[in-house]
Amino acid sequence: MVSADVSRVAVLGLGLVGGSLARLLHARGLAVVGYDADPAALDAARDAGLETADDVPGVLAGADLVVLAVPLRVMEPTAREVARHVAGTADATVTDVGSVKGPVRRAVEAAGLGERYVGAHPMAGTERSGFGASSADLVRGVPWAVTVTRATAGGRLAALLRLLTGPLEGTVAVLTDELHDEAAALVSHVPHVLATQLLNAVAGTPVREVALGLAAGSFRDGTRVALTDPARTEAMVVENAAWVAPALRRAVRDLEMLVAALETGAPVHGFFHAADGVRAVRREMPAEPGAARARGVQDEPPVALAGDWPAALRERCAAGAVVVGMTADEVLLGL
Repeated sequence: MVSADVSRVAVLGLGLVGGSLARLLHARGLAVVGYDADPAALDAARDAGLETADDVPGVLAGADLVVLAVPLRVMEPTAREVARHVAGTADATVTDVGSVKGPVRRAVEAAGLGERYVGAHPMAGTERSGFGASSADLVRGVPWAVTVTRATAGGRLAALLRLLTGPLEGTVAVLTDELHDEAAALVSHVPHVLATQLLNAVAGTPVREVALGLAAGSFRDGTRVALTDPARTEAMVVENAAWVAPALRRAVRDLEMLVAALETGAPVHGFFHAADGVRAVRREMPAEPGAARARGVQDEPPVALAGDWPAALRERCAAGAVVVGMTADEVLLGL
């Protein structure tokens, strides 16, 4: 199964997500070539049967889709390096897999790649890192966010949507950078901060060893993402500070109110039941990667590939719809 619009993909960065994406593209029969600045990652990718290149010009050669899968801290120099060599890539579209979109767009625009860029973020990951932790299953069938502006070319967006909903079997929410970053702060970045604080709380207590000896499921589940490389989490949170900071202020406010109620014997029912509606939705969410297609079972009216269809699609996705497929003339939507 291949995409009619993407024939060769260059993946720059073969860590957890980049390596997983390269593995899945290869498994689906697409031509994919990977590059990483770490020779050990290149060796591991070759041992896994992937085609690799030894430098940026080599990985870009012949690609019509370039995926920036490098850490946020090196996104800007990587974008500049790509810009120096991208002229020979047959007008390749540039995308990424970063968990923050605004800063990445600014980096690619500063490098002169803005008109080629369509942002992307697979909602998948683990606490592990590196190519050795990568797996095709990690990104197979997962929800993606794709971010656009008024200047985004419809053809580039359509090609990426066909790839994500076709060979990669995912669903896609097409959003603005701002909406993505606000939502990602709530469901990804703030949870990383709170999980880190749970570890910090245990690390700073005199009963640390006893507490760790008694820790079971709630501590394991609540701190799993805090086992991620702290430098990676720090970069993610700092890059999205504009949305993470106010979300944390709200969390601190609610916790302070809970503390005051506990200290004074006031009712705390409201704190524990305020999210009952979200709790019901959360119980229905798939527990494993690859279950994203279930969101598309309820049909929505499609969006015709005519006029300013990217803007129309963005509005529909902002209201909760997701892209579940493409035809020659329409974007297929579900909930």
